[in-house]
Amino acid sequence: MRKKLADPVATGDVVVPAASVLTKRQLEVLQHALGVDEFGQGRIYRNHFCAGGDDEQTCRELVEMGYMETFTRSFLPYYNCRVTEIGKAAMLAESPRPPKLSPGQIRYRRFLSADTGESFGDWLKWERQR
Repeated sequence: MRKKLADPVATGDVVVPAASVLTKRQLEVLQHALGVDEFGQGRIYRNHFCAGGDDEQTCRELVEMGYMETFTRSFLPYYNCRVTEIGKAAMLAESPRPPKLSPGQIRYRRFLSADTGESFGDWLKWERQR
């Protein structure tokens, strides 16, 4: 089902619709195809989706909307798509904001990023002494 695009907004060189036009599943497919999380965050490390089953209809809708384009590979038997620049912009615009992290959650993420091999308790002692 194609929804009417309303009041496009310019985002750099790409125009995306101002109103939400993606279904939850369409947004999930775009995020998965690009390798980002449910908030549209993370490094885009891929751009393809091999659709089978019910996903094929979702991808066909996204192709019709201009958010994906098809490509063929002889060794891939599915309906193969990649996300267009407009699709990337729409995915970023429509992805929900991540939840706000508490100071403790932020501190724990710093611990995970430090990757010191120490326990969290030892790392906390070390951080307090800095």
